[in-house]
Amino acid sequence: MERHGSVIKIRPEKLEEYRRLHSAPWPQVLATVSACNIRNYSIYLKDGYLFSYFEYIGKDFQADMATMARDVVTRDWWALTDPCQEALESRAPGEWWASMEEIFHLD
Repeated sequence: MERHGSVIKIRPEKLEEYRRLHSAPWPQVLATVSACNIRNYSIYLKDGYLFSYFEYIGKDFQADMATMARDVVTRDWWALTDPCQEALESRAPGEWWASMEEIFHLD
């Protein structure tokens, strides 16, 4: 299992829309996330930043993320959520949410 943390800014004027969307996520999107081997997925908010955490249980993260990106319903969901977000300038090429380095973990 791999742990993943990432961060992105939330557009202040879109915060309530983002909250509303995530209060009732689309079942097909949740099914796709699960089918792509993502577990224990959470998003947190603090001072205009969204922090996500999830655990990946698959064998090929890049392939599973490509599968997710090909899903039409998930792309429709992202068309609603992405305008609520503002990517960090320090993100790696090709990232929307900026990956974070894990520096400590305790089981």
